[in-house]
Amino acid sequence: MIAIIDYGAGNIKSVEKALELLGENTVVSSDPEVIKSADKVILPGVGSFGSAMENIRKLGLEKTIREVTDNGTPFLGICLGLQLLFESSEESPGVKGLSILPGKILRIPDKDGLKIPHMGWNSLEFPRKTKLFGHLSQEPYVYFVHSYYLKADDEDIVAATTQYGVTIHAAVEKGNVFACQFHPEKSSDVGLSILKKFVDLKEGA
Repeated sequence: MIAIIDYGAGNIKSVEKALELLGENTVVSSDPEVIKSADKVILPGVGSFGSAMENIRKLGLEKTIREVTDNGTPFLGICLGLQLLFESSEESPGVKGLSILPGKILRIPDKDGLKIPHMGWNSLEFPRKTKLFGHLSQEPYVYFVHSYYLKADDEDIVAATTQYGVTIHAAVEKGNVFACQFHPEKSSDVGLSILKKFVDLKEGA
């Protein structure tokens, strides 16, 4: 069973529907015991970094997420869910993230010809072979909607990058923790194949 963490953020339904398309049994929950008992856990979301962290802490989910990531359960962050795994975001100065992975979330710099938020299809490049993306050809297109991007402190965890006025760390993998800035659930067959790779992972991935 796959638990989708409900902390009041948007985009949960589209993730749930994508997993149903893959024939997966899912539960949307903010109950720590339900989340901890799941085979895999997904943290989706769109919205404000600060509001999201406030909700996570209000619901007592910070400790739950840390327990899940510490015990080897495959864990996937999507969009805002990726950003929350890191230390801080320029969107919400002074708000501490989950700090499960080292790095910061920065605003995409203004540049002539580029609209912010970055909304649309961009190609991915893969600096190394990884579990979620190793099956893909180079430069597949995926769908992004964001104004802030990840700059990871440890480049060894970066699984995919894209370019949008700056090099964006578009996905990360470290042990059993995976995260995508883009939306696999909105990225057609490529995105579904990434989600399929995640749901097929064994515990201790």
